[in-house]
Amino acid sequence: MMDAAHRFGYFQLHITHTGSVPMLRRVLLAAAAVFGLAGATAARAQDAVTIFAAASLTDAMRALGQEWAARGNPTPRLSLAASSALARQIEQGAPADLFMSADEAWMDYVQQRNLIVNDTRSSPIGNSLVLIAPADAAQPVALTRETNLLALLGPNGRIATGDPAHVPVGRYAQAALTWMGQWAVIAPRLARADNVRAALLLVERGEAPYGIVYGTDAAASRGVRVVGTFPVGSHTPVTYPFALTRRAEGNAQARALLAFLTGPEARPTWQRFGFSIPQ
Repeated sequence: MMDAAHRFGYFQLHITHTGSVPMLRRVLLAAAAVFGLAGATAARAQDAVTIFAAASLTDAMRALGQEWAARGNPTPRLSLAASSALARQIEQGAPADLFMSADEAWMDYVQQRNLIVNDTRSSPIGNSLVLIAPADAAQPVALTRETNLLALLGPNGRIATGDPAHVPVGRYAQAALTWMGQWAVIAPRLARADNVRAALLLVERGEAPYGIVYGTDAAASRGVRVVGTFPVGSHTPVTYPFALTRRAEGNAQARALLAFLTGPEARPTWQRFGFSIPQ
């Protein structure tokens, strides 16, 4: 194979004998354009912002990522999982530019370890906590302190939700069940999932007769129905804090994307997917 110098010598010889300078110039310009485009594409890929986002944000974030790309920006890279798993990955050095948690506690966790830019933290959206059942077996349930969930479950039924030990939706579920005075009897009957979408799937498949998830997750599934909404006072508000990570402190693209996600332009999309906008 000819090296670059030999190839250049070949072109010089070819020019001498054929005199086809204009044609060669067009070839070289075309090649430069191709390499330039490839370089620009690689640079844009490198500029793409990496977002670590709670699993319950999946559908909305995919839509917002497309909106961001439609504005001429690199499409964000999304890593979607339980907030706890993402926070620990950031702690271990995972290359996240933005962190979007499903509760304040896991954002506190990374902030206490100096892993986010503190003045970029805000909680622009909220959610509701609901009880779901398979769509073909859904009957309304009044969620009060008098409701007997154990009787609803029967002898073998379980309630699917996130593991309260580390998944935000499970923590909210534990708080709500404690408020109802039923945590002690329901805790052994939980089907503890790794994230809210996994809990949703257990109910969709009929593997659990009930589940406790966010309202937005229930709305995204045709296989389940909301049978009850936990009263606001039964748990701390479901809020989603967003922040820039320390590794992205000087990343203008990440800052711009965070401003978009927390600003008025993104609000219609958040609301379309069922998230609330705190006043």
